[in-house]
Amino acid sequence: MIDLHKGDKKLLNAWAFYDWANSAYPLVISSAIFPIFYNALFNANNPYLTVFGYHFKNSALISFVTALGFLVVAFISPLLSGIADYVGNKKNFMQFFCYLGALSCIGLNWFSLDNIYIGLLFYFLGLIGFWGSLVFYNSYLPDIAFPEQQDKISAKGYSLGYFGSVLLLIINLGMVMQPETFGISGTDGEAAMKAMRYSFVMVGIWWIVFSQYTYYYLPKGNRVDERKVTQTIFFNGFNELKKVWEILKKDTILKGYLGSFFVYSMAVQTVMLIATYFGSQEIEWSSKSESTTGLIICILVIQLVAILGAFLTSKASSVFGNIPTLIVINSFWILLCVAAYFITQPLEFYVMAGLVGLVMGGIQSLSRSTYSKLLPDTKDTASFFSFYDVSEKVGIVIGMLVYGAIDQITGSPRLAIVFLAFFFIVGVALLKRIPKKNC
Repeated sequence: MIDLHKGDKKLLNAWAFYDWANSAYPLVISSAIFPIFYNALFNANNPYLTVFGYHFKNSALISFVTALGFLVVAFISPLLSGIADYVGNKKNFMQFFCYLGALSCIGLNWFSLDNIYIGLLFYFLGLIGFWGSLVFYNSYLPDIAFPEQQDKISAKGYSLGYFGSVLLLIINLGMVMQPETFGISGTDGEAAMKAMRYSFVMVGIWWIVFSQYTYYYLPKGNRVDERKVTQTIFFNGFNELKKVWEILKKDTILKGYLGSFFVYSMAVQTVMLIATYFGSQEIEWSSKSESTTGLIICILVIQLVAILGAFLTSKASSVFGNIPTLIVINSFWILLCVAAYFITQPLEFYVMAGLVGLVMGGIQSLSRSTYSKLLPDTKDTASFFSFYDVSEKVGIVIGMLVYGAIDQITGSPRLAIVFLAFFFIVGVALLKRIPKKNC
């Protein structure tokens, strides 16, 4: 580890590079390869299975497991972030969740319907590892960057993440479409499934290897003196959470922003998590191979356009302000959700993917940097960012439960997508109540 001062370019780049390392997970596992792999395990005419004594539609089951994972993350993040701030070892916590997530991705290599419980466990732990590490990663932003640097470096992090994950996905796409070129044997279907399993292993290795650059430069934490965690201190995170809540009750602007973020973020994250499942079931692909190729291409389009979206959003926020820019982006999301109800053809799905990418990268990077700007002057940033992360995670739990319930009951997720537009409408209304001069 090298000791670098706040604002140092090398430190900022090292922090942002973690997005390059970990973004392979949300792209390959959450969005692209795994949803296609998971859907391919089932007979298209019978996408149901019995798990824990209940009969689930496949996409509804994975939605409920995802919701449970985020519920766990929402509970443990304030606990662990409080401990991390007290002890001063945020980096150790970040590394633990990083390695948990990466090793779980490797474990997905053995996912099958015969091993459904073990497979779902690896999926569950991978989710916890990824999002758990982000609690501590995000909390580093005000520690390593000055306010005037935060919008730019936050956008750079997301851009690096999109570029790095797309690079790996392109390799994985080649493996799936041309498995023999990579020495993967078997019939077309068998070889493609093997390639997908190998992709999960590659995500885990990618995540571990590239994160080492970030860990080499990131400071251990805020405190110089290292403190031991006793039984009393173990619950210190909840006390820290209460302190943050007391501050939030007085800081109406920050509290108002968190409220709006909670509402619109549940819709954004849900759309990102279910897009491929929606596309595989609701779009009229001519064949299974076209479906696989088309879905991965759509995810690639989203990622590439999101790089431009994050950059343009950063520029727009510097001209018009963060809050007005977020209002415009949320309004655009409303139109996308309504339009999604009517699309059925591959070309329409491609166009939708491009439009989603344009606003997806922007709303993520700007939301993170806006919150960072609104924080009071404090060293206990992990506790404040745990509020941010808890809002996001609880929102995802609600969003995924709503999506899963409608999908399970109706057999189609179209109405669920339209329902998500309501959350964006509420988000816009709450953002308009925040004084624009503050951010």
